[in-house]
Amino acid sequence: MDLEKIIKSCKRNNLKAQSQLYQKYKDDLYVLSLKYCSNAEEAEDNLQDSFLEIFKKIKTYKGIGSFEGWMKRIAINKAIDKYKKVKPISISINNDLLEDTSVNAKAVDSIPLDEILQHVQDLPARYRLVFNLYEMDGYSHKEISKLLEISVNTSKSNLHRAKSILKQKLQPSRSSINSFESL
Repeated sequence: MDLEKIIKSCKRNNLKAQSQLYQKYKDDLYVLSLKYCSNAEEAEDNLQDSFLEIFKKIKTYKGIGSFEGWMKRIAINKAIDKYKKVKPISISINNDLLEDTSVNAKAVDSIPLDEILQHVQDLPARYRLVFNLYEMDGYSHKEISKLLEISVNTSKSNLHRAKSILKQKLQPSRSSINSFESL
């Protein structure tokens, strides 16, 4: 069954179509959830909550834009909603203290992806969310500030701190790589 037919059937609450949609996209949305959650269990919970929301709101999908993008937005928003319930303390630092945290792409390419993702997942929740939204999903600091209900400067500060932590954690494991020192 093609995607359009599955969507139409899901809009009619067809359980078989819902199962097909789940099977088709569960892996992609799980990986996306892992980016925003601190562990596999949280990601699994987010995946389930996301699909419940997708099935609840599928009638509102008008076929404009990518259906996959629409589902990903729901999964990201579900993770952000859980984060907001915890309401961590927002700490902002002076912009003058934000040193260069650019990353040498050649050095990062030599580090296994699962190692990088594990370190990203280990970041404190507010840093992980800002890092993923900005670096991996292309949100601006202004958009992040609205989503997370923080100031633009706090978003920038959290991104800086996330990069600093990642730089520290990744450097010891690859200290033999000369180009990594320029991170």
